Amino acid sequence: MKSFCIFISALEYIEKNLCEEISQQDIADACCCSLSSLQKMWKYCTKMSIKEYISKRRLASCAKEILSGNGTVTDIAFRYQYNSPEVFTRAFTRMWGETPTKFRNNRKNADFFPRIISADRVSGGIDMKRKVDLSDFYDFLRERKDGYILCFDIVQLSIINEKYGSKCGDAVILEAFRRIDEISDENMAVFRIGGDEFALITGIPDKENVKDTADKILSKNGTAVSCDGIEIPVALRAGAVKYNAGNYRYNELFTTLQNTIDMARNDGNIIFIN
Repeated sequence: MKSFCIFISALEYIEKNLCEEISQQDIADACCCSLSSLQKMWKYCTKMSIKEYISKRRLASCAKEILSGNGTVTDIAFRYQYNSPEVFTRAFTRMWGETPTKFRNNRKNADFFPRIISADRVSGGIDMKRKVDLSDFYDFLRERKDGYILCFDIVQLSIINEKYGSKCGDAVILEAFRRIDEISDENMAVFRIGGDEFALITGIPDKENVKDTADKILSKNGTAVSCDGIEIPVALRAGAVKYNAGNYRYNELFTTLQNTIDMARNDGNIIFIN
């Protein structure tokens, strides 16, 4: 219970201070625990360092501001504690695979690294099935008419991480996000909803048209992404769930999407849930 509370407090502290200088000791002090305890607990819960999480959350927030036109790249870089536009551009390019300027011209969506908002408590610790913030997803969904949500997961991402490392795993995640985002139009939106899981709000009520959309994305299965000179095949699985305007409560949304992905994972084909 204590570890769970520390984890949630650390998440909240980081999110409130993304535009401020953050030291890991500051976080530990705010959570009333030792730095070593915080670091061990954080690594166990997220499989990444605190520094990496803060960096990815800052760059994800920067990407949203870039797409919204909320200031110049230089303004955004300094706002999020980057000491020069050049340092920011290098960090942004490592995460997104393109410069901030190209990103602004090429992308429609930036929901690539959502903030973690909770993890499930289990006997003796914290479950690794973390929940992420779906408030933007939920708001977008409420404005849509009846249609389907396409849910995707990456095939064997854990094996890729173990064999090639997290850097290559991140490259695979970004490629999966890019493939889904590339096929979406201005009436659609893609969101990352877990480590290897994505959801595309299609706005399409017809099952065959939804299947066609999924097939266009899945047709690239097996195409490789390059990381450190290694060619890694990327493949996705897909499921679809029908939604009706206003019929989902926020606290039910994550479970609904997760169940759809689990069914697709077990079936191996594009499955539909009405």
